[in-house]
Amino acid sequence: METNIIEQGAVETSIENGIATITFSHPKSNSLPGKVLRQLAETITELGGNDAAKVIVLKSAGERAFCAGASFDELLSIEDYPTGKEFFMGFARVINAARKCPKFIIGRVQGKAVGGGVGMASAVDYCLATEHALVKLSELAIGIGPFVVGPAVERKVGSGPFSQLAINATVWQSAQWAKEKGLYADIFTTVEELDTAVAELAGKLAASNPEAMDLLKKAAWKGTEDWDQLLESRAEMSGKLVLSEFTTNAIGQFKQGAR
Repeated sequence: METNIIEQGAVETSIENGIATITFSHPKSNSLPGKVLRQLAETITELGGNDAAKVIVLKSAGERAFCAGASFDELLSIEDYPTGKEFFMGFARVINAARKCPKFIIGRVQGKAVGGGVGMASAVDYCLATEHALVKLSELAIGIGPFVVGPAVERKVGSGPFSQLAINATVWQSAQWAKEKGLYADIFTTVEELDTAVAELAGKLAASNPEAMDLLKKAAWKGTEDWDQLLESRAEMSGKLVLSEFTTNAIGQFKQGAR
């Protein structure tokens, strides 16, 4: 297993029996600083070209939180527009790397997903979760808006449910809600049951025709060919908004409480 330690966060990769597993972690509820995002995008792209990897599983460490989204510490450190845009481009690169990867990516969501974490769950091709995997798009509450992850989330759940998440930004939606809207293919009571289901599906896909899976993935993502430009323009929006006094104050207040 290869491990890359990135400023208290890490991205680990392993390949076994054709199944590549990417595990990201961060001590603050698996939040995502820019360097972790960059490593995730690069790892997904590299595995897409690795013949030893037939299918990819994307997961996070621990049992409580899948992903707390953008690193608040890094958001507060942004002092100019180029830095702001570059940070949000991190999410754009992960989503586009997943979209372009010729291998199916299975998402394994064991706990709560916030903001960019919901975007990650939406960018995979097939997502399985536990009943504890609540979702929330909290960006509007801190003065930004889910601009970069929005296209991926809306593609999965539809415009109505996406608007519900984006506008009612302080309310958690249940894992059952996420399953009903199409974000999760199935939900399980325990992490053990989740892992069994992930392993079974990954094993089946690892034995499937790689060319057929590549063509099926391209068909499923039809209509997203402009996302390189679209997500960059969304990163520009967020890069400007993150500099506002409103956003700085809101993030500071969020840091003092629970996300």
